[in-house]
Amino acid sequence: MTRQERIEELIRQEVCEILRAKVSDPRVGFVSVTGVDISPDLENAYIYVSILGDEKQKQEAIKGLYSATKFIRGELGKRLELRLTPNIRFFRDDSLERGSRVLSLINKLEKDEKVLPRNKKRAKKR
Repeated sequence: MTRQERIEELIRQEVCEILRAKVSDPRVGFVSVTGVDISPDLENAYIYVSILGDEKQKQEAIKGLYSATKFIRGELGKRLELRLTPNIRFFRDDSLERGSRVLSLINKLEKDEKVLPRNKKRAKKR
């Protein structure tokens, strides 16, 4: 594991903890950190979050994260032992939701297939 990967994982863990324990904005209640990418110079961290709820709740949660960005960065600076605290930006990650939707469609197809058995190949009659 490279230094950059270790820092990404550390930032992910710390941001999860900060969101859980320190951020009191109710808009940020159903946010999970799914990943972090950090630039090679360690100046910028791109934090990907999954948000539960409808579209309006997701937009409100992103607004809450944007308003808490300075606070979260300050907390990261206190917790990380880096010369420079990276600038952070939040991005919505809908991959978990899409994956869940695909799994439910697969399960539905499997259930439908059990109810309606596949047509067996018919022998050609000539």
